[in-house]
Amino acid sequence: MKEALAGTLESGDIMVTIGPGEGLKVNLQSSVEAQFGRQIRAVITETLEGLGIKDARVDAIDKGALDCTIRARVTAAAVRATGKDVWKD
Repeated sequence: MKEALAGTLESGDIMVTIGPGEGLKVNLQSSVEAQFGRQIRAVITETLEGLGIKDARVDAIDKGALDCTIRARVTAAAVRATGKDVWKD
């Protein structure tokens, strides 16, 4: 796995950087962390586990992204980091 990122720092988006790590470690910066931090972390973790990734360091800077956007950004970063195309048959 190499380091890769997806997303922007625009309002309503999230920038996700994924790199090598031991276990899944999620570092989150969000202006709504008090209200939604647990949910954001859960979506990131569930998405990675669904892709078969068990060891990674994730840095996420959230700007109010919805769950569907979080899943899309995590998936895109994971594909870039691993080279495994999850959209290919």
